[in-house]
Amino acid sequence: MARNFGLETEILSNNEIKKRYPMLFVGDAVGGIFLPSDGQADPSNIALALAKGARLNGVSFFENTKVTNIDIENGKVAGVETPQGKIKSEYVVNCAGMWGREVGKMAGVDIPLHANEHFYAVTEPIKGLQSDLPVLRIPDECTYYKEDAGKLLIGAFEPIAKPWGHNGIPDEFCFDQLPDDFEHFEPILNKAVKRLPILETSGIQLFFNGPESFTPDNRYLLGEATNLKNFFLACGFNSIGIQSAGGAGKALSEWMEAGEPPFDLWDVDIRRMHPFQNNKTYLFERAKETLGLLYADHFPFRQYASARGIRRSAIHQNLLERGACFGEVAGWERANWFLPAELVSEGNTPEYKYSWGRQNWFDFAAQEHLAVRQKAGFFDMSSFAKFRLEGKDAQAVLQRIMANDVDVEPGRVIYGQWLNNSGGIEADLTVTRLTETVFLIVTSAASATQRFSMVKKEHTGRCPLYCHRYYRQ
Repeated sequence: MARNFGLETEILSNNEIKKRYPMLFVGDAVGGIFLPSDGQADPSNIALALAKGARLNGVSFFENTKVTNIDIENGKVAGVETPQGKIKSEYVVNCAGMWGREVGKMAGVDIPLHANEHFYAVTEPIKGLQSDLPVLRIPDECTYYKEDAGKLLIGAFEPIAKPWGHNGIPDEFCFDQLPDDFEHFEPILNKAVKRLPILETSGIQLFFNGPESFTPDNRYLLGEATNLKNFFLACGFNSIGIQSAGGAGKALSEWMEAGEPPFDLWDVDIRRMHPFQNNKTYLFERAKETLGLLYADHFPFRQYASARGIRRSAIHQNLLERGACFGEVAGWERANWFLPAELVSEGNTPEYKYSWGRQNWFDFAAQEHLAVRQKAGFFDMSSFAKFRLEGKDAQAVLQRIMANDVDVEPGRVIYGQWLNNSGGIEADLTVTRLTETVFLIVTSAASATQRFSMVKKEHTGRCPLYCHRYYRQ
């Protein structure tokens, strides 16, 4: 994967690993991967340097100033309110990290993220420890290690995390430490001692527990809010904030300037999210899983195990009884493949067995493909997103964004693409004209929020336009 992105990569034997990490136990290791261009950065000094450069270019900073409200005028952000007064601004960027959801609420914007407790330990000084040790990551043991001024820092992304701040983050909390939970961290430390025997004789100088925010899909939230013009987001960085900051900042500034993403940013675009994902119970359950998945095997077709069953079609139970193995898209439980009837009758349960090669469902999916190709098939398309666009301007709005002519007789279905200002394809969908002023839009479940916001953004006429979004929870 690294090579595909042009990174220099070396595959190491166990002996080569020992040369770079002499104190590491590799008796049960197969090998390692070394990235020569990897390095370390000091977030505090980087932030100070950037702030200094910004000040030289006329930027004003208001430190230790609490934002109490977001000012809105005519559906557009107008500034922020603080105890010291209002600050007018054409743009507001929410970079509030784990406070991002609370700041979003001030503006009526859904920002689905939840804080987790996040742990690391720092040893006492270790005599003879190399200062140039590379950062070491061992995903199988959920751990990472790095040299820190003659000491070793041991961090973890444990499989089941501890959500924090579910009932709100205290106003006075600011870069504080949470209570220790050594029992939670102990399984990680036990593996670390086996991997680095030097830890048996090294005391722990610091045990740190601090919160970090995580999103429902482990990807950060970037871009303009769907329901508030010029309110932009850059939060929910899932422990890769310093790693992503330069690129995210560049992309966001270009987005703000151009009014649309400068390149394909769908993986981190806030418009991939859905209203139900801002539910606190959903976020609490999903947050337990997402932290650990950062160091889990990223198998193809891997499904989330937590916070499932949010949306189900009317025939969900029928599909389940016929051996369906469900995946989840936009909260919808969808049949990804079926266990053959004879295996279901024997009491077998369909489940994914993940691997890097051909997975256990391949032959079952092949049978289904051939059955549909050679005979016939029935597809449950309940999860498709549906919008009813209504008003005198409805046709004009669709004509601007759709590559096809929508001026057809009522009852006609148009299949085509929605385009952005550069002529690039934003959507692949169908539009059905129901009456002279009413259209039904049917598109993919995952892209529902993006499609909905696109219609709202394109409406610049004077006539009222109603866009209704249909849900089935």
